[in-house]
Amino acid sequence: MKRLLQVLVIIFPLAVICQPNTEVYLFDLNTTGNQINITNGKNISNNEGYDNQPSFQYENTILFASTRNGQTDVVSYATNNGSKKWLTDTKQGSEYSPTSIPTTKDFSAIRLDTTGLQHLYRYRSGKSKVLLKDLKVGYHVWNSRNMLVSFVLGEPHNLIVSDLKSNLNIQVDTTIGRSLHNIPNTNLVSYIKKNKNEWEIRSLNTRSLETKKIANTVPNIEDMCWLADGSILMGKGKALYHFNPKKDTEWKIIKLFDKENFDNITRITVNKQNNKLVLVAEPETTLKPKLENIRWIAGNWKGEAFGGITEENWSEPSGGSMMATFKLIVDGKVNFYEIETISEVNNSLLLRLKHFNNELKGWETKDETVDFPLIKITKNKAIFEGMTFESIDKNNMIVYVAINQKNGATAIVPFSYTKK
Repeated sequence: MKRLLQVLVIIFPLAVICQPNTEVYLFDLNTTGNQINITNGKNISNNEGYDNQPSFQYENTILFASTRNGQTDVVSYATNNGSKKWLTDTKQGSEYSPTSIPTTKDFSAIRLDTTGLQHLYRYRSGKSKVLLKDLKVGYHVWNSRNMLVSFVLGEPHNLIVSDLKSNLNIQVDTTIGRSLHNIPNTNLVSYIKKNKNEWEIRSLNTRSLETKKIANTVPNIEDMCWLADGSILMGKGKALYHFNPKKDTEWKIIKLFDKENFDNITRITVNKQNNKLVLVAEPETTLKPKLENIRWIAGNWKGEAFGGITEENWSEPSGGSMMATFKLIVDGKVNFYEIETISEVNNSLLLRLKHFNNELKGWETKDETVDFPLIKITKNKAIFEGMTFESIDKNNMIVYVAINQKNGATAIVPFSYTKK
């Protein structure tokens, strides 16, 4: 048994060993106009253990891998009525990464057998068949009914294009990530290239085998999906980022899941109609609303935002509060100051602040403050209405601030800080 566990760790790092407790969440998606709205979220797996790797089989049917009885099987979920149906029950192994096969009712999945063997299978009416006998496929996407692009396990991991008609497998790239997707309104496939200093989203032409850079990823993030307009979504922590290669120069946060009870977003996908979004995340554990649980905010923090240099100094908790001063310097001059406090109020926490110009003249009236009631505290986050503090490590922190725009929209601006 010990030898088997060693084999599984070596050949299949995404499998059952040390799997996180993840859940699959479904949202309504609206991309009308220039706004992307994500609402009505719900947990559709609601299952202790590993629930992951969702994909749409049809517009209203989601496939994902889910743990039951000590193994991982494929389950389908109907978005119109919430019904579930188990599609596999493989006693000699577990299935992962279920993916619909174009122009068929079949799907494919990675099977990890109890013997340690790992293959890509095709499933039809309860029966299965090995597709690529000589490749240890970890993730895959169908570019057409007979054209397959795969992440193949190796040192490093390789990008392989397989023509099932001619039984031809061609290595195109190496050192890649797990995220493989068809690019809407093209015949191209996207993949993640993990260079040493930056990760890239690249396109692949499966016929000419030509690859091109599209954009850099959100730093150190590899899970993504495409929207119908050719723009991209990526998730990190509780934030959802958006980028349009046709017009954007940097990633923008379009949604912060501050009220949802999950964190550490990974897989993400949408249906072809672009009205449903599915993501995978880890359920979060909340802490008591005490200053002691956010002591890590204390310190002298410096960073960059709004085209300038920012500095924020937070005191240790004392007297039932923490206090901070903030200033923004642009072109060598102070743009504005803030005084902030976080206080224990009515068995919760309340963040208050006041703004001042560079001559210390207040923006708010004498007794007016801008208030941010606490939503919750987790292991590495203090989440207030409109402002979230995230601890990256003991010397790095990100503060996400929701700022109202002139057009009525809300922009979420991240302030990346380093403790000095």
